[in-house]
Amino acid sequence: MHQPAPSADLRHRTIEAPAGRLHLVEQGTGPLVLLVHGFPESWYSWRRQLPALATAGYRAVALDVRGYGRSSRPAAPDAYRMLDLVADNVALVRALGEERAVVVGHDWGSGIAATSALLHPEVFRAVGLLSVPYAPPGGPRPTDAFAQMGGDEEFYVSYFQQPGRAEAEMEPDVRGWLAGFYAALSADTMPAPDEPDPHFVARAGGRLRDRFPGGKPPAWLTEDDLYVYAGEFERTGMTGALNRYRNMDRDWEDLAPYRGAPITQPSLFIGGALDASTTWMADAIDAYPVTLPGLAASHILAGCGHWIQQERPEEVNRLLTAWLATLNG
Repeated sequence: MHQPAPSADLRHRTIEAPAGRLHLVEQGTGPLVLLVHGFPESWYSWRRQLPALATAGYRAVALDVRGYGRSSRPAAPDAYRMLDLVADNVALVRALGEERAVVVGHDWGSGIAATSALLHPEVFRAVGLLSVPYAPPGGPRPTDAFAQMGGDEEFYVSYFQQPGRAEAEMEPDVRGWLAGFYAALSADTMPAPDEPDPHFVARAGGRLRDRFPGGKPPAWLTEDDLYVYAGEFERTGMTGALNRYRNMDRDWEDLAPYRGAPITQPSLFIGGALDASTTWMADAIDAYPVTLPGLAASHILAGCGHWIQQERPEEVNRLLTAWLATLNG
């Protein structure tokens, strides 16, 4: 089978944090770069970036976000609000003996990274966002907005709201569900534009997996990769990961004092041209001159889907390291 990225120099450790414990993987020495994954992933999503950043002279650290992998999984659903995840990131930087860090996030990790930079500019000196654009806090209540999407169909974020509902679909066949979800959002395997959108479910007993593509897996996903991802979620279950979605209204309330606030630190955005996140949020990208005044560049990779640092690792690594080289410290 295909071998994973070189791991001889990877260092696994756990630290004490507000979550209880956070598991992290680090490689290299130099200025700290914190890598924050999204749903449904883990530190392993950054397996191609860790060695590249280490080679470029950075201390690259990828964590399991609370609720995932070998990090703690608090039982209370409201323990997954954005403020708690930001507190985890600050605690991680301190536990590593550092004062400041660059934070880079993908998918939900992009939102966590952006909010970390917004709330703690004294800690997070620059922010890189992958796949999901920055949109300042504010707007309508999230669950109200998502409930209006889809018409006769239900948006996946609304589908994820009720505890246990999505778990009942995912957990009987974690491996098959993950394989289908990854394929549904990958450029080389996603459904054609005229096929049913995998971001929505039929309201009467529908499941997300009903719209997942069959056939071959995406080119970036090896059997070994799927073994790692599925093994973690088969052990932990899906609730910790899904609880992030179940706190969006709490986040909206918690972050109300930051309504419309820009992130002023140096920033970078990299998105996929075939990713719904970049097309649905095109207005947020257009607003970057106001919302991200420190933006160095916004890159949209042609022919790329959602899993950007796994679909296009060499290109993402090149863009990240070139940007990091422009920062001081």
